[in-house]
Amino acid sequence: MKIHHLRNATTLLTLGEHRLLIDPMLARPGAFTGFKFFGGGRRPNPLVPLPPDTFSWLEEATGVLVTHPHPDHLDTAGLRWIQKRQLPVWTSRKDAPSLRKRGLTVHELEDGALGMRVERIPVRHGRGLLAWLLGSVSGFYLAHPDEPSVFLTSDAVLTPELLEAVERLQPDVIIAPAGAANFGVGGDILFSVDELVTLVRRAPGRVVLNHLEALDHCPTTRDGLRERMKAEGLLEKVLVPGDGEALFFERPQREVRVRASTA
Repeated sequence: MKIHHLRNATTLLTLGEHRLLIDPMLARPGAFTGFKFFGGGRRPNPLVPLPPDTFSWLEEATGVLVTHPHPDHLDTAGLRWIQKRQLPVWTSRKDAPSLRKRGLTVHELEDGALGMRVERIPVRHGRGLLAWLLGSVSGFYLAHPDEPSVFLTSDAVLTPELLEAVERLQPDVIIAPAGAANFGVGGDILFSVDELVTLVRRAPGRVVLNHLEALDHCPTTRDGLRERMKAEGLLEKVLVPGDGEALFFERPQREVRVRASTA
């Protein structure tokens, strides 16, 4: 398995014969509005450019996986790129209709899709009113027969249900957002650093942390995360890739058990 981190949550994920572009935010720096609505520090997003060779790398893509259609996971530039390439898009049953209305060829990502064991895991994008406003979000567990299993938590905070999925599915790799995003009002809408410590402790394998240093409402830094994980004795379990960095994983032998998706 190859995890090629591009920027924020945008990743080129190679699983066997599939090269899935995850959550394409492909805009140039400053192309859309800031998300830090209160408390100062608002800046146009994205804050940084894509790596120089991004669009050459994207020629490898055989499909797209959209965890949820927020603009930092599917922006106008990403939408146009998919439309131009006419690539199939995989997403949850809930999000499929809205993506079809945007002119995409959409498939529901369910168990057996792409020749993989798949489970959709409902996750919470914040708490209270913010979670309600941001809507439901889907994480995905993917287990290709010839590759390590991976759990894409998508945009989530730590909940008992998420930890239960980690314990039950035992993913070899977890990809989790680490920016501690906050609009400047209410609580964090992504894992806090303390929650990430808990997640990493409970993870059976490695945890890849993304959603960093690309958006104005994500204050956590790569260096700060590494320092905290080192202090907790967890640094060897964590990978914090730079933009453009590729990570490779071999497949251990694990039994795979998934639950049927309900939405």
